[in-house]
Amino acid sequence: MQGVGIIGWIVIGIAAGFVAEKVMKRDQGLLTNLIVGVVGALLGGFLAGLLGINFGGWIGSFIIATLGAILLLFLLGMMKRR
Repeated sequence: MQGVGIIGWIVIGIAAGFVAEKVMKRDQGLLTNLIVGVVGALLGGFLAGLLGINFGGWIGSFIIATLGAILLLFLLGMMKRR
């Protein structure tokens, strides 16, 4: 998430974590949404970089962070079932 800054990371992380929470039908708190969103943003950014997908600005960062957070919640759910 280039050019967004630390406050932008937090805002995008909370928003992405919230959207991922609703998509995955989970019930979490604000802090958990932030953590899931920021970690999801890192995961999504890493995977987008590997795939050669360029994203920029708030909207691109939000989309990648949300997809990464959804993937993270999916993987955590798979690990919990085992």
